[in-house]
Amino acid sequence: MKCIFCSIIQGNIPVYKVWEDANFFAFLDIHPLQKGHTLLIPKNHTEEVFELSDELYAKLFLTAQKLSKSLREAMDSKKIGLVVEGFGVAHAHVHLIPINNPHELNPEKAYKASEEELKETQVSILDSFKELI
Repeated sequence: MKCIFCSIIQGNIPVYKVWEDANFFAFLDIHPLQKGHTLLIPKNHTEEVFELSDELYAKLFLTAQKLSKSLREAMDSKKIGLVVEGFGVAHAHVHLIPINNPHELNPEKAYKASEEELKETQVSILDSFKELI
């Protein structure tokens, strides 16, 4: 079975990338719960977060912590929610979701973002992430 996240990392599927380093890749979710909903994935395929090596597991969450500060500023949100679920795609990933109120992490609230919204959000986040690169 072909992994959509591996295809994204290889550049075969276009996404709205907001950040990457040697180990991880971050891009906007096209079905966000909130504007700025970002997926952070390891570049090497592992099916779920708890199968990552201890070192990569720690780096994943330290990276999520680092990105959350800039994401919160870029989206002018009170907090960044973090969700690890893993049913949608069998490739380890975390969701970083700007939130301002309780109950905003309900997956039933996801919507199809327009290309215009995604591009605008990408630019806002990229500006905020410049210092992290």
